[in-house]
Amino acid sequence: MSKTELIAAAAKLEERIAAATGATRISLQPEFDRVIHLLQSAGEQVPSRYLRLNETLTEEVAEERFDNMPV
Repeated sequence: MSKTELIAAAAKLEERIAAATGATRISLQPEFDRVIHLLQSAGEQVPSRYLRLNETLTEEVAEERFDNMPV
């Protein structure tokens, strides 16, 4: 993917995540994380809102895993 395609993919994912709830948001995190890392690897400046969103999604994934653990 070119830098332009990666930027477009990140923007599209951001929109999908904003419109999604629950399990759908969580399911989009790995793809969003991958696009962010590809942007960074390509030397592109990643907007801080993408980094914050990815951090939030990562926390949601962790919480979901703990919510499903038997006590």
